[in-house]
Amino acid sequence: MPVITSIDDLKAIYRRRAPRMFYDYAESGSYTEQTFRENTTDFHDIRLRQRVAVDMTNRNLATEMVGLPVAMPVGLAPVGMTGMQSADGEIKAARAAEAAGVPFCLSTMSICSIEDLAVHTTKPFMFQLYVMKDQEFLAAIIERAKRANCSALVLTLDLQILGQRHKDLKNGLSAPPKLTIPTMANLATKWRWGSEMLRTRRRFFGNIVGHAKGVTDTANLASWTAEQFDPQLDWGKIAAIRDMWGGKLILKGILDAEDARMAADFGADAIVVSNHGGRQLDGALSSIRMLPQIVAAVGDRVEVHLDSGIRSGQDVLKAVALGAQGTWIGRAWIYGLGALGQRGVTAALDVIRKELDVTMALCGERDIRNVGRHNLLLRRGWEDEYV
Repeated sequence: MPVITSIDDLKAIYRRRAPRMFYDYAESGSYTEQTFRENTTDFHDIRLRQRVAVDMTNRNLATEMVGLPVAMPVGLAPVGMTGMQSADGEIKAARAAEAAGVPFCLSTMSICSIEDLAVHTTKPFMFQLYVMKDQEFLAAIIERAKRANCSALVLTLDLQILGQRHKDLKNGLSAPPKLTIPTMANLATKWRWGSEMLRTRRRFFGNIVGHAKGVTDTANLASWTAEQFDPQLDWGKIAAIRDMWGGKLILKGILDAEDARMAADFGADAIVVSNHGGRQLDGALSSIRMLPQIVAAVGDRVEVHLDSGIRSGQDVLKAVALGAQGTWIGRAWIYGLGALGQRGVTAALDVIRKELDVTMALCGERDIRNVGRHNLLLRRGWEDEYV
């Protein structure tokens, strides 16, 4: 196994090994990709406050996310088509998360089904829900998540309509890939990926094919999916989903203080400050930019998490210092999965854990629960630069 010292090391291997359409699917945003880029670069504007002559022994990264114990305030965010990045990818990632003591969240648009993942894991995982127009399918998939003993429902609010991602259209993104001449030429160079995919039966959207009415194969899956995201999703429908679910509910895709207050009033167990990794509204502010405003708006009425842009343990510490009680990584673990399978996801989590631990110590803290704004140095006016 190569020496991995950063998430960028995994990304470089991933780029060599993954088919182009799936690499581009992960490593892209909508339209000009401004928000996609700034999700990461805005972390660079936040400086850390070094402290010395403090006891750095007996450090603790363990905390809780929505009342669940976690080894560090990091979870594996839901990512669609994970099983196309590496054969049986959702299972590999969930097992790595289990071993690391952090939560894993399965996407509605996963290749592995809810039931399949439940059979191949030993701890409850979370389930991310896209709200579809088909009410029969919606009720059924919520019930399936209940039967699988999912620990929380993560309801995505920022994908009522699909933002345009130029690379996906140009690559003809599909699962499994359509065998066009350019695609076959690219796949011919990805022998490691291809040999693993030939040995698995998991090549379709397992939560949808055979479960949604009329969706029996990839031919009718594409048309069903294109028409199903519900543009009428509002607080009334969210309330109906909450009542159907009956368990812990996390609202993902909050990027505005007013929406955050409404989510707190609604009674969500947590909100995720997120812009869908820069894949929806291009030109929106980065998640880390919006985090302080949202934390100030809701106070302690609802747990606040953050995703979009985290590529290191230092990023995690900065988010926690600005008020996040948990963080979610997406691309960081996908790089690891596409590079080295389950070992790669483990490597990504190890990199983030070690960076978080060392950075916390050098900032003069021994417990992640004591990290706060006092550990940061921000350029004057940074928090209200955009109004």
